[in-house]
Amino acid sequence: MRMRFLGSTSEAGACPTLYETDRGTIVVQGLQVTDAEALADLRDVLDGETAVEVPRELITEIARRVLFDGPATAFPTSGGTPSATA
Repeated sequence: MRMRFLGSTSEAGACPTLYETDRGTIVVQGLQVTDAEALADLRDVLDGETAVEVPRELITEIARRVLFDGPATAFPTSGGTPSATA
């Protein structure tokens, strides 16, 4: 899988950061949520999954850029269903 940087709201390249993959998916880089109350609110967490916190501003800015400024896709769409494995 290959990834392309989409954007970040942090300074010096630290997380949170969003990436687009060549599989038509988005990868989120961020600090792992460790608060027990917050984790208790998650549903159906599978082995190998975790939760990361991302500011709303980052998601809305990337969505605006991708949806309204034209495709930001660096990769052709696979047309298939994304898989959790490489």
